[in-house]
Amino acid sequence: MSAITAALVKELREKTDAGMMDCKAALVETNGDMEAAIDWLRKKGLSKAAKKAGRTAAEGLVAVATAGTSGVVVEVNSETDFVAKNEQFQALARNVAGVALSVGDDVEAIKAAGYPGGGSVQDAIANAIATIGENMNLRRAKKLSVSAGVVATYLHNAAGEGLGRIGVLVALESPGKADELAALGRQLAMHVAATNPVALDLASVDPDVLAREKAILAEKNAGKPAHVLEKITESGLKSYAKEFCLLDQAYIHDGSKSVAQALKEAEGKAGGAIRLAGFARFALGEGIAKEESDFAAEVAAAAGTKA
Repeated sequence: MSAITAALVKELREKTDAGMMDCKAALVETNGDMEAAIDWLRKKGLSKAAKKAGRTAAEGLVAVATAGTSGVVVEVNSETDFVAKNEQFQALARNVAGVALSVGDDVEAIKAAGYPGGGSVQDAIANAIATIGENMNLRRAKKLSVSAGVVATYLHNAAGEGLGRIGVLVALESPGKADELAALGRQLAMHVAATNPVALDLASVDPDVLAREKAILAEKNAGKPAHVLEKITESGLKSYAKEFCLLDQAYIHDGSKSVAQALKEAEGKAGGAIRLAGFARFALGEGIAKEESDFAAEVAAAAGTKA
């Protein structure tokens, strides 16, 4: 038998985009014959991933996972929402979230990391593409950690344990009671899912966004004295914060108080000071331009007629 070198496996993977372990198996089965190995993968349906890579993947699942005082949310995309019900795809999303808990939220680092059962995360994704028959992708990940306290999660439109269409993390830094913090964190995560804040507070908002808001206020109030315009701008930014900044928003569970006030009031019950250290909200497919298709036109084109 010819020696199956790492370089040979790499070459076959580059030609087929099949998983690393599958490429090695193909070369072993064909005694290192590259063309025969390609045919072996094609017969097994494992060399299709590259052909699907250009297709838009805007469906799929958001997965969350926690361990100790850390939590992670990831988005794993597929082409259709039907695949989100596939047990293999669900297991993939859960396992990717588990890997991210250890590796962190750099997508390329996650893809290169070891996957449960062997190979890398990227190998597992390529294998799922070949098996299920749709393009898939690990789009993004976010990890939050606290030195003491909890990272709470919430999933909207849950599709299974740890899976849904909107996933939220809320990190609470506190020496307080873990059960009280977990309950509060879940309530806050539900708030984030509902209101979709852009930042924790006004100081955390993208400077370009703030500059745009100030420019709009200045244009709407052109001609007014500088000291008047300054007060109008200050008031306008406060209104912006109440709508878009988490700590300033009206708390959805009690509209008579802000989120910051609700946190302060919860400190007595929790038995310690509470700091909202951060949050993350992933909504499936947000920001992805989806392809619009004309089904009638596609059928007509296939039949060689006009729709």
